[in-house]
Amino acid sequence: MRIAIVGGVAGGASAATRARRINEDAEITIFEQGPYISYANCGLPYYAGGRINDANELLLETPESLWDRFRIQVNVHSTVKDIDAASGGLRFETQGVTKTGHFDHFILAPGATPIIPNLPGMERADVFFLRTVPDALRLRDYLEQHPIQHVTVVGAGFIGMEMTEVLHQRGVEVTVVDRAPQILPPLDREIAEFLATRLVNQGIHLNLSNTLAGISGALGHPMVHLSSGQHIAADLVVIGLGVRPAVRLAEAMGLVLGSTGAIQVDNRMRTSQTNVWAAGDAVEKHDLVTNQPRWWPLAGVANKEGRVAGTNAAGGNAVLPGALGTAIVRVAPYTIGMTGLTENTARQEGIPHRVLHTIRGHHAGYYPGARDVLIKLLYHPDTGRILGGQVAGEDGIDKRLDVIATAIHANMTVDALADLDLAYAPPLGAAKDPIVITGMGASNHHQGLTQGLTADDLAQWLDSSEPPYLLDVRDPHETSLGIIPSAHQIPLHDLRGRLTEIPPNKPIVTYCKSGHRSYLASRILRQNGHSTVYSLSGGIVVWELSQPLHHKGHPVSAQ
Repeated sequence: MRIAIVGGVAGGASAATRARRINEDAEITIFEQGPYISYANCGLPYYAGGRINDANELLLETPESLWDRFRIQVNVHSTVKDIDAASGGLRFETQGVTKTGHFDHFILAPGATPIIPNLPGMERADVFFLRTVPDALRLRDYLEQHPIQHVTVVGAGFIGMEMTEVLHQRGVEVTVVDRAPQILPPLDREIAEFLATRLVNQGIHLNLSNTLAGISGALGHPMVHLSSGQHIAADLVVIGLGVRPAVRLAEAMGLVLGSTGAIQVDNRMRTSQTNVWAAGDAVEKHDLVTNQPRWWPLAGVANKEGRVAGTNAAGGNAVLPGALGTAIVRVAPYTIGMTGLTENTARQEGIPHRVLHTIRGHHAGYYPGARDVLIKLLYHPDTGRILGGQVAGEDGIDKRLDVIATAIHANMTVDALADLDLAYAPPLGAAKDPIVITGMGASNHHQGLTQGLTADDLAQWLDSSEPPYLLDVRDPHETSLGIIPSAHQIPLHDLRGRLTEIPPNKPIVTYCKSGHRSYLASRILRQNGHSTVYSLSGGIVVWELSQPLHHKGHPVSAQ
């Protein structure tokens, strides 16, 4: 059996080594068009910014190590031009020489290509994209050899945020530009706003709802032109506008592409051609929540896909049920992540859902240093099945996000989430972990003990002709920090004695700082004759994050 693998890194290298573990007798060959066969793609921003000192730390395998340990033949600097899957023929070009080979099975792992806008200035030596090790090497060299004081990062996605962190930590002034009205567009607005407000407080400039129009100026002093007419003077520009699946070879082979534009595969990673498998960023994913096709260029999924493709190409039998699009990013000291369905997607696709926000310390409140964890949970209103989650804060964020991802994968309900037996010690967690509190809160909603209302829904209701009675149940000293217009203020501990002040036949919305006391208030009111009572999800904390706060930023130099 002869297996050809097109592309290395996560999908291709994982497929190759798995195929060897399944079939010791197979002849396995990798064709990689770049100089490196297997590297930590996700580590590139941290090497470019100096957090990782040695570029060799990024190299997971080399052609020599793959041969010595696995007897896998590697051809670097080799571009596969075409494949005839029916006959098994493969033609590739290496160092200007065209060669051919014959194989029984093929695995495509060409990855994704960066989106490079067709605009003036994209080829400049002071404009950088970040997709490969050579890209990171060039950027790192430039940063170390030039007096860089200001960098403009175009693209506020995950890579853009990672570059923002490492540059800011170097003492560089950073302006982030994005066409979306928020950073991290895949997340829901209020969760992204949690990070955005803190970036601004750190001195990072956000210039949103704006697009790149071109770059000019003397070399080493790029002038970034925006569609709004603004001009940002910088010393260096990093462009991270995302990637798209690399499907040139798949299209030439006549393989079926999915609705996302990526290669369509089944749960065994088989393409429309029986002896061709595919894995990694070029491949369409199966959404475990919606059962719909998605496309997420994520390393964890790519590795699993490579493992399944390698197993099956080598004669084994493996399946990959799907993925959740779980992703996380840090801009120190803050971390933010997502898994499963977002509220934006649920609304766009008409998927029934309910939303709950909770805010809780990442460990026991009586132990010094507790930091708030903001959790947003989506669940099905009928079944209580968990559909998605987003988590933000300073500490313990990945821990909570991973629990939610595991819960979604296991088809757990909010009731089951509340029952989880999670680790607790005062410096590390709480007897009622933020995840458990979220499960309890969602369970209360699902069981009808309270009705939740999102900040967006409340804002629309307050603007209507028949707004609700809005009740702030915080203590008086807290209202100096901000109050929602038209709210009436009765502290929770006074509520039972002041029930006569509340209109008897009007819908009521209660709120506090984070949502806990407003839930208690709603229970008091409902058991005292008020039938239509809502509790504001996430309290005034989420309310302030949810209101449009379009960060236009303050360019370092505008002309």
